[in-house]
Amino acid sequence: MFIYGVTALIPVILISTWIGGLYFFKTAIRRAPKPFLIDNPNLMPEPDNELISNASDLEWLDMQDGEMVSITSHDGLKLQGIWLASTGKSSQTVILAHGYSGRGREMAGFARFYVEKRGCNVLMPDDRAHGHSEGDVIGFGWLDRKDYVDWIHWVISKVGSQTDIVLHGISMGGATVLMTGGESLPGQVKAIVSDCSYTSVKDELTFQLKQLYKLPPFPFIPVTSLISRWKAGYSFEEASALKQLAKVQVPVLFIHGEADTFVPTEMVYRLYEACPTEKELLTIPRAGHGTAFQVDRVRYVEVLDAFLNKVMMQRAN
Repeated sequence: MFIYGVTALIPVILISTWIGGLYFFKTAIRRAPKPFLIDNPNLMPEPDNELISNASDLEWLDMQDGEMVSITSHDGLKLQGIWLASTGKSSQTVILAHGYSGRGREMAGFARFYVEKRGCNVLMPDDRAHGHSEGDVIGFGWLDRKDYVDWIHWVISKVGSQTDIVLHGISMGGATVLMTGGESLPGQVKAIVSDCSYTSVKDELTFQLKQLYKLPPFPFIPVTSLISRWKAGYSFEEASALKQLAKVQVPVLFIHGEADTFVPTEMVYRLYEACPTEKELLTIPRAGHGTAFQVDRVRYVEVLDAFLNKVMMQRAN
């Protein structure tokens, strides 16, 4: 009788797990509002600091002579971005990658640094399923890596083959630029800057499942990953910045807040160790997720500027 009762429960358990997987897929991966991000204590910046860009940076961006540009992805999506041409006709170009549920203009603080302090061209794409870009599923950097390869080639056609390109991303964007770095890239790409990236989609969603729902990874992560493979075209296991790092061929600057409780700080040490090329690591005390640039902008800019100067000088020799 006991065995019969357990056996009778199996279909119920399987159906419930599948329904749970569909819920988590819709919550995390479908293009839709993300209420779990609102008032999330793990995303709250320190007092007097804001996430990524402050009001002054956004006002600065709105005053620039930016151009709305677009490409078509390999799978037919229209992807849009903001192009800021260097006033000094510089050949150096930075492609910025925003975070989860964000958009390109939220990288205004970084764009301002690159334009005003380094005289660079800046491209700020909206990732697929974000901002003004088309798409129904979020790629968590894995689908986006191919889009960024296309954006790199767009920049080369726009500026010319003499351009030097830097990829700089934050959070999901940090993972995006690392995943992009593992692809076959043209020689114009000179460096990667990855701020508060996760090691892999599986690791990050496992962490968030525990944080938000107090649930273990099994069976929900494997089931949701299976659904993602079916509906979005990728599994959580393959979407790994760690694995892509093994193929990176340019210098990488890793940055992370020491008080990050959304993408745990320990992940940056694993990423740093996995990187086979020239690399540097900057951690910012008291900085939570995505706030390192605002918490200690002086230190952030000092290290970033020195890293890029060194990389560009080495590449010129």
